[in-house]
Amino acid sequence: MASVRTHLWFGNDQAVEAANFYADNIPSSAVTRVFTARTEPDKPIAEVVEFTVAGHEVIGLNAGPEFHLNEAFSFYLRVDGQDEVDQFWEILTADGGEPGPCGWCKDKFGVSWQVIPRELEELSGDYTSAANQRVCQAMLTMGKIDVAELRAAYDGG
Repeated sequence: MASVRTHLWFGNDQAVEAANFYADNIPSSAVTRVFTARTEPDKPIAEVVEFTVAGHEVIGLNAGPEFHLNEAFSFYLRVDGQDEVDQFWEILTADGGEPGPCGWCKDKFGVSWQVIPRELEELSGDYTSAANQRVCQAMLTMGKIDVAELRAAYDGG
């Protein structure tokens, strides 16, 4: 049976470090296997790590300094409420991570994340009502998502 896993190429030999960071900080995450790929017995090619992020299977590869992760890929981290937004935003932007617009940020390894509270999804609906559109406009002005501001926008305030 076919399956799909995300495969991330890390530039600075950080694949295992990143996998361990996610396992330590994101619920339902774990490192499942680390090995070195080889073409000849004494010639390592790259370190490979298999891990899960919130139950999603991922393969990480130390691919060399010429490769860089970018916003074309992101983990969408759905959380419950402002406390979890604040908690994960702090974890992901610490030690060299970067805040971004509209709930996006990068962690210290260069992986992009969207830290999105369920309330944003609920209040945005299908973006067709005036209340949904106000929520979208409010979100577009934010870095880290502010649930209270989203609710105020939905209510017309």
